[in-house]
Amino acid sequence: MMQLYRALPILLSVGLFGCGNSPTQENASATGTQGTENTDTFVSKLPDTAPVVKVAMTGDLPPFSFQDDYGNMQGTDVDSIRAIGEEQGFKVEFYKETWQNMFDSVESGRRDLAISGISYKDDRAVRYGLSTPYFFNPATIMYLDGKFDINGLEDIKGLRAGTLEGSKEEDTLKEMGDSVELVSTPTAFLAYQDLVQGNTDVFLYDLPVLQYIVKGYPEHKVKIVPYEAADAPSAQQVILMAKENTQLINTVNEGIAKLKAKGTFKEIENRWLGSGDTSANVSASDTTTKQLN
Repeated sequence: MMQLYRALPILLSVGLFGCGNSPTQENASATGTQGTENTDTFVSKLPDTAPVVKVAMTGDLPPFSFQDDYGNMQGTDVDSIRAIGEEQGFKVEFYKETWQNMFDSVESGRRDLAISGISYKDDRAVRYGLSTPYFFNPATIMYLDGKFDINGLEDIKGLRAGTLEGSKEEDTLKEMGDSVELVSTPTAFLAYQDLVQGNTDVFLYDLPVLQYIVKGYPEHKVKIVPYEAADAPSAQQVILMAKENTQLINTVNEGIAKLKAKGTFKEIENRWLGSGDTSANVSASDTTTKQLN
């Protein structure tokens, strides 16, 4: 069985990030980023002897995971995996990976788990060990207010549709074939830029990401239409682990169940996205966090 935990280095005894040879710290130095203040105030309450889990995340997909000016990882998934670790007795060490490398690093054993806005997909469930859902993450359609009247996927036929490479939304658009013109980009923000600059007609991606983006650009009036129901498996956000690592899967699932009961994930959602949407017209009867049990 794959080794679950690694011994926690002494250098990480006062925190989980930005110390010693943390990959994210190296990233900040390599890119010349000079943070004036270390804004990561998190300090683990676990003892120095607690095991550590190596966590892969993209670090460039807000609000799930991204870096501050100092190089610290932050976001909903950073807070979520830290909370699970504190509940279950393990510390976490973050590693910034590209989207595809995030999956490969778990499969190869270089990382213990991946968490960065990962939605449930049947092919992922076959290949990897997936946690129980911990966050509602529906696929949505964004378009400029007043340009169209879109209520679902049927209404985007004949349009230029942007999305993120490798996303579940890209799979959906590919399944639609020639009825849409697919424009895939490596980042969500580039897809958003294509939309507001008129290079695409609609932008399909995860609701939390779109809500977070539009909060920063209130000058662009948009409408957001979720098209996945709260009980749809593909609308559920999961943590990805090696399929044979049953010990870690069980540990993570236990932590998720405990934090759901406490309302911790809802608190995290409100902290990053707010209790209500004020930057876009979200066309849905209920866009609050829901999970399948």
